[in-house]
Order: sequence, then structure tokens, then C-alpha cells
Amino acid sequence: MDSDYGIPRELSDVQKFRSQYQPELPPCLQGATVRVEFGDTTTSLDPTDAHTIGRYFPHTYGQPLAHFLRATAKVPGAQVITEHPPFRVGVVFCGRQSPGGHNVIWGLHNALKVHNPKSTLLGFLGGSEGLFAQKTLEITEEILATYKNQGGYDLLGRTKDQIRTVEQVNATLTACKDLKLDGLVIIGGVTSNTDAAQLAETFAEAKCQTKVVGVPVTLNGDLKNQFVEANVGFDTICKVNSQLISNVCTDALSAEKYYYFIRLMGRKASHVALECTLQSHPNLVILGEEVAASKLTLFDITTQICDAVEARAAQDKNHGVILLPEGLIESIPEVYALLKEIHGLHRQGVSADKISSQLSPWASALFEFLPPFIKKQVLLLPESDDSAQLSQIETEKLVAHLVEVEMNRRVKEGTYKGKKFNAICHFFGYQARGSLPSKFDCDYAYVLGHIGYHILAAGLNGYMATVTNLRNPVNKWRCGAAPITAMMTVRRWSQNPGTASIGKPAIHPATVDLKGKAYELLRQNATKFLLDDIYRNPGPLQFDGPGADSKAVTLCVEDQDYMGRIKKLQEYLDKIRTIVKPGCSQEVLKAALSVMASVTEVLSVMSSSPINGQSSL
Repeated sequence: MDSDYGIPRELSDVQKFRSQYQPELPPCLQGATVRVEFGDTTTSLDPTDAHTIGRYFPHTYGQPLAHFLRATAKVPGAQVITEHPPFRVGVVFCGRQSPGGHNVIWGLHNALKVHNPKSTLLGFLGGSEGLFAQKTLEITEEILATYKNQGGYDLLGRTKDQIRTVEQVNATLTACKDLKLDGLVIIGGVTSNTDAAQLAETFAEAKCQTKVVGVPVTLNGDLKNQFVEANVGFDTICKVNSQLISNVCTDALSAEKYYYFIRLMGRKASHVALECTLQSHPNLVILGEEVAASKLTLFDITTQICDAVEARAAQDKNHGVILLPEGLIESIPEVYALLKEIHGLHRQGVSADKISSQLSPWASALFEFLPPFIKKQVLLLPESDDSAQLSQIETEKLVAHLVEVEMNRRVKEGTYKGKKFNAICHFFGYQARGSLPSKFDCDYAYVLGHIGYHILAAGLNGYMATVTNLRNPVNKWRCGAAPITAMMTVRRWSQNPGTASIGKPAIHPATVDLKGKAYELLRQNATKFLLDDIYRNPGPLQFDGPGADSKAVTLCVEDQDYMGRIKKLQEYLDKIRTIVKPGCSQEVLKAALSVMASVTEVLSVMSSSPINGQSSL
């Protein structure tokens, strides 16, 4: 009920202690003046997408990057904003709850009040449904008191969120006009920020004064690109899950008779599974991206796990821990095709109890092969993006069942002489996403909230708040904003020979990079993880002392800071303009022309190559 939102929480002693923690701000966000430097106009990651994205987003595509500067920075041409009229800003939770979301609201509220105490922050109650219905709660310091540094989304609540249809977009436009909002801040992941970009474009077309800002908050960790290094909530989710996994590892090592199959929440991408593996060192992880890249079948995956069980049994180890991402089921080619066929029948209005009789012969054969409990789950209605209800499909039980059947067959044929295979299954997701946020997520979310205000103060529309250099201390973080359209790609696929379909521009979930440093680290240690039982327990989530300042392994090993490098490139180009100008020597001019010709040729070749790798999807 709406009356339940924003009420004071009953806090434990630990929660009270956490509510007193004051996140740190980078120097560029401190003080009452906003300093912003605009970079070059942005383009698309894949040059072949530029025309399509520009056609869909004529008002918001090609906007420049924004860098927020510290007070002592001497940057010619930087915009200094000293006058701050009172703003009316709305904020809404979209998508699944993720630890740290409340701190985005706290940071946004604090920034509004620091720059003008007369500013107003309105929270929409119940997610996007509350936005359409204009159900609001004015955020005050008193209301925030028991939600600072706390988990969940219960300050405002959320629903099954999307702002996509014409009716939904128009309802949002009407709400923003009726409430006279200067800004609308959307807190969410891939889908929510794609919707935010469409809203920004619609508002610009309608000449609505409301500016739309996106904030990257999703436990899945799949809103990653050249501008966004991490998502609020991912750090917490992985730390909480890693402790649970490590506890299970210790239990397995103690009893020495069980194999634990653990499925991890995280949607289609395997970022959570990869990070938890690097933190806790289970024996095996099956990443969806590996399965998709190698086109592994259910039989292949079963065989891989059974061979691992045999290899461990040869060392007299009859226990183990195996991680599976929840998106694994959609990465298996034959299962993905079955799900697409089922979803197509759903769209045609075929009821769930009639679908099995209308499947094609091959799909029907696969469906009948599946255990009864999985049959029911794959028949569930798809999500709004046409993906399966991944959290409801017990992939871990399916895989454990198939492994048990195969191990029994090997025992019967005499090829396996180890002890009886025993499996125990778990699904970790809901246990972690309501956790108290980690110190990193508290800081990161609070900073992003402040950046949200800076974006509005700079008059920007259709931007996402960004922080790079995250693996370093807060005082070295680089704060900025990037146009959401610069993060978009266009999917292309062929259904029939000679024909191609082009999708709408969108932010697509980033998958695990099988050429990246984090995956390379996993592969380097895979054999040791499998055979040596080098389980690692990071312990409970820490807020002070050892472990409190630790960050995700995947964040620390990847060499990112894209925004910092863009800025460094701009500095080099400025130096070239200073050195090479009319009046310089022939030698300097010739050297500059030679170097620039070579650089231009290399970059032209690199930028003209399609890099999405999405043509077959």
C-alpha cells in the first residue's frame, strides 16, 4: 500500500551504525559550484549503427561528453555554474531492487539542498506505475534518516517496470508536465536506461522542460560499456553470494560426499558467476558465454561435469561445488530454440497446457526429454523483453539430474569406480539483493546521485551519470556524464538467406568478454580450482577494517578509465595545436604530418570494422 512507503524503519544496532556512515565525495563534486567541461560529440560504438541511432534519436544523438571538474582545475572553456535556482526533480526506481539504490536518492537530495535549500525532490511510489499515476512522496531528510546506506527499494517501492509503449511514454510526459518537473532521474539497468533515452528524445521533441537522467543500478552487472565501469549493487551481490558459496565449499570439504550445484541470479550475462568464482574459488563454473561461443549442448555440459567428477574421484575427492549462472539455460542452443518456439506460441494466444501438442517435431522431442518440473517452468510466460523467466527455471536441478543419470550409467558400465554421486542444489539471488550495501556501493551510489544533480544543473538531457577510475580511492574517481545514445547498438539478424532484419537501437546487456583479463584470470586458475580445493572465504560483508575497502576482482583486473583516456587524448591534441601552428619549422610540420597520417590510417581501419558480433542473434 502507498501508505507503507517512506515510513521510518525499525533498525538493528548494525543498521543504525550504517545509517550514520557519510559517504565521501570526489573533489569535483564538493562545494556549491558546478564546473563542467564538454568534450567532443559522441558517436556509436559500431560506426555502422550511427545512421540508425541518429534517425531514431535526432535530438539526443551526437551530444558531447561532460566532465565535472574540481574547483582548482584550470580548464579553458569550462562552464562554471554559480547560480542555482530551485529545482523540482522526480526520481523513480525501475527494474529489480539492487543494494545501494537508496543512496542514489540520498545523494541526489543532498546535492539539491546544498545548491538550493528550496529545491524539491519527489519520489514516485511503486515504480513506473506510480509515475504514470503521479503518486509521489516528497523526500525529506527526516524520511531518508532510516534509509541511508540500507538495502532494498522499500523507501519508494517498485513494480514490474517498463516505460515503453506510447501510452506509458505519454503518461510520463503528462506527469512531468503536471508536476512541473525540471528533471526526472531513472534508477535502473539496461532496459530502464534504454527507456530513459526514449523519454529524453520524446521530451525534447515535445519541448518539455523536464530533463531525463539515467543512473546505472543493477545487480546483474551487465550495464557495462566504454563509459560505465560498474553498476550499483553488483559489488554487494557478489560479496554476499561469495560468502554463501564459500560456506558451502567448507561444508563440502568437511562432509566429503556431496556435490553442490549453485545457480546465481544475474539474468542473461554471467558477470555475477564469474566474479563469485574469482572471489570464492569453487571447483567449476559453467559460463553462459562459453556455452554460447562453443555451441555446447546439454549433453556436452553434462559430459564436462561428469568428466570433472571422475577426475576428482581419481584423487579420492567425492565432493565439489559447481556454479551456474541463471542465464545458462538460454545459452544452450537447442534449449534457446525451444524457448523461442514456446514464446512464439504464447504470442499467438496458445494456452500453456496446449503448447506441447503444437511444437515442431524436434522441439517436441526435446520437451519430452526434459524432467516434468522443468517442463512446467519453460512453459511460463516470457518477460517483457521476450526472455524466459530465468529466476523461475531451476537449471541447477536440471543439470544435477542429467549428471546423476550419466554417472549412474558410467557406474553400471564400469567406467566410473568412485563413490556414489550425491547432489544438493541451491539458488542464490533473493538472499543477496536485499542486503545492506557494501561500502563501495554506498559510496558509488551516493556519488552518482550527486552527479545526477550536476547533469541537471548543466541543462543536459538524455545523459547517464558516470564514474570512472573506480578501482582507485574515491578522491581519484572521475565524474562525468555520457549521452545514453552513445551506449546503444543495433542488433541485426538473418531469418532467411538474403534477408536481414534490423532492431531498434537499445543498450544491450554486456556479456562476459572471453578475451578480457577477468576471464583470462579464470582460465589460468581453472585446473587448480577443479582439482586442488583452494576454496577461499572472504567472510561476511565488512563495513570497517580489513576487507571493507575491497572491490570486485573483475573491476580491479580490467584496465578501464575510458573517460580519463578520452580526456588525456584531448590534452595531447591540444598540445599538438599549440606546437604545430603557422610559423613552426618545416621539420616540426613534416614530423606532425607523417605521424598523423600513420595514426589516421590505423584508426580508420580499426573504426570501420564491425565489432558488435551480434549479427547471428
